[in-house]
Amino acid sequence: MSKDNKSGGKPTNDKSAKDTHYATLRRAHRDSKRERGEIPTPPPQKRRRGAEDWKPPTLAPEQVYLYGLHTVRAALDNKERRNVKLSVTQNALARLEIDADSLRIPVEVVAPHDIDKILGPDAIHQGVMLETRPLPVRRLEALKNSPLLLVLDQVTDPHNVGAIMRSAVAFNAGAVITTQRHSPTESGVLAKSASGALELIPYIQITNLADALGELHKLGFFTIGLDSEGPAPLEGTFSGDKVALVLGSEGKGLRQKTRETVSALARLDMPGAIKSLNVSNAAAIALYAARLHLKV
Repeated sequence: MSKDNKSGGKPTNDKSAKDTHYATLRRAHRDSKRERGEIPTPPPQKRRRGAEDWKPPTLAPEQVYLYGLHTVRAALDNKERRNVKLSVTQNALARLEIDADSLRIPVEVVAPHDIDKILGPDAIHQGVMLETRPLPVRRLEALKNSPLLLVLDQVTDPHNVGAIMRSAVAFNAGAVITTQRHSPTESGVLAKSASGALELIPYIQITNLADALGELHKLGFFTIGLDSEGPAPLEGTFSGDKVALVLGSEGKGLRQKTRETVSALARLDMPGAIKSLNVSNAAAIALYAARLHLKV
């Protein structure tokens, strides 16, 4: 018996295989925590090699690239998605835990730098990219049976909109409604920030917000605009069994026309020294308060 295997058991190189297995488990656990927002994503500076020379490819109007394990997995599970092609590294394909043959779209195994060429070196794509088409357009009329909606008045940051979508799904809102102008379109950044929520809630972009609020009023919704200078606390402003919460942009808040159109203006009362919150945090608190009122 050799010195390398005195015990007569498994060869010593099994240790490296075991280490690789546990490293994979630790990486998957860390990625899942990042996707849930429990730990921060590594700063983009770590992936900036070549960023100065990268130019985004020209996309067709119907062309969307989604990326990230959780985001792509959710998109593949969404039957309303029209997917075109999956580009994935060998390691990411194993971590996706899908049957590639059942997807009915081309699956190309690539190197990470092949994805970087399309998404840019700053995108945290985790070795997976899905070319797809935008989700079907939804109309406000289809939301008449939903008791809770979220309306955004020119919230421009896709990271904020993505975080708002996650909260909207968590509190079972019927849709996130926003304007076509000065609002993010469906994109990889928005989807990654939403961490799968884009596939679970309608994202409706309308032309004229005042007209849309008027239509919601006809459908029986009581619309409440969130304003730090609102005349009354939010919890005392709710009325009826259908509520649409309206939140303004990150800097300017609600536009004057929106303030004049909503059923009521309300504020989030905060006892601390800071009286305003990031719009995604304000949305989560308002959704919670609305659910307490609706009792559904």
